[in-house]
Parts: sequence; structure tokens; C-alpha cells
Amino acid sequence: MKIIVTSLFVEDQDKALQFYTEKLGFVKKHDIPMGKFRWITLVSPDAQAGTELLLEPNEHPAAKEFQKKIVADGIPATMFGVDDIHKEYNRLLENGVKFTMEPTKMGEVTIAVFDDTCGNLIQIIEK
Repeated sequence: MKIIVTSLFVEDQDKALQFYTEKLGFVKKHDIPMGKFRWITLVSPDAQAGTELLLEPNEHPAAKEFQKKIVADGIPATMFGVDDIHKEYNRLLENGVKFTMEPTKMGEVTIAVFDDTCGNLIQIIEK
């Protein structure tokens, strides 16, 4: 068994698609109309056959509440791995990404957290 798709609740699919592709550099894999919303998945540019990230509308009241509460508590919704966190941090800053935590050493790893502008905090990690 392997993970093929993981989802992330977003407030606005178009805004999320733009942020995740233009600011972060992910590649759109699927964009399929599904009634009022779309099935939009993204992949890493260097692993296009890998795990897909689904930009899931937070339309359900429980999703909205979940999103609000974890952001209020400073909890990232997901984590992305990077090879060089300081290089990635600087690249994202140059792209206008707002960080809530700059790169911080935590034991064996270094992490940073940013706001995805779509209702989530996202953590990046260098192992």
C-alpha cells in the first residue's frame, strides 16, 4: 500500500492553484470539473509520477472549523521536504511568501512555517 493522493483544504481553489504553482513551484497534474468545484492535483516538478496534493475545497463546515482552529493554534496543515531550507526560505521570501517561523533547528531537522494565503500554515523541513 502507498499514498497516491493527500488532500489539503483550501478556501479558494483558483487562488490556491496560483499560489502553489507560481509561488511554490508545484506542477498541475489534474484539473477536472466536478460540479461546483474541481479535482485539482499538484505534484513536485522532480517527481511528477509521485504523490499528488489535492486542493480540496473547504466547503464543509467541519473543514472550515478545522482549518480555523489549527491555524489559530499555529499548527501546520502539512509538511513539505526541501533539500536546503535556507535557500528555499530565501527563494520563497523573494516570491512574497509570508513566514510565521523562520528556519529553526529542532534536533536533527530544521523547519520553517509559512502562510499559504488559502487558510493554512505549511511547514517545510530539511532532514
